[in-house]
Amino acid sequence: MTTLPARIINHTIRRDWRAVHAFAARPENMPLWASGLASGLTRNGEDWIADGGPIGNVRVRFAPPNDFGVIDHRVTLPDGRVVDNALRVAPNGDGAEVMFLLLRQPDMDDEAFERDAAHIAQDLETLARLMEEKDVQE
Repeated sequence: MTTLPARIINHTIRRDWRAVHAFAARPENMPLWASGLASGLTRNGEDWIADGGPIGNVRVRFAPPNDFGVIDHRVTLPDGRVVDNALRVAPNGDGAEVMFLLLRQPDMDDEAFERDAAHIAQDLETLARLMEEKDVQE
């Protein structure tokens, strides 16, 4: 059995966790806060297609809608590799805690891992900023 080095990247959001989950779980909203999906997602059956830039289009499949704050998603890269991403929104008092589990992929060096971690932290900060604005709707 092989495991990968992991880091949980989290951010507190001053908004009810259910509202954060409802907003963040909608693929249509992800380009507003997930910069890796800034070009948008296009529905393709049960999957979504995202422009992966120089690597080509990637296929994304999200966990089914749920009431538990789970926004896990599986990304299939053009070369067939699959990356499972665990993304959760949990209650934190009257607010929310958003957590992303970053797994260091076998071909990833320390510098790339740190870049990914910083990138995800920035995305969660953007999500918090959006959700804490009064006019954002789920």
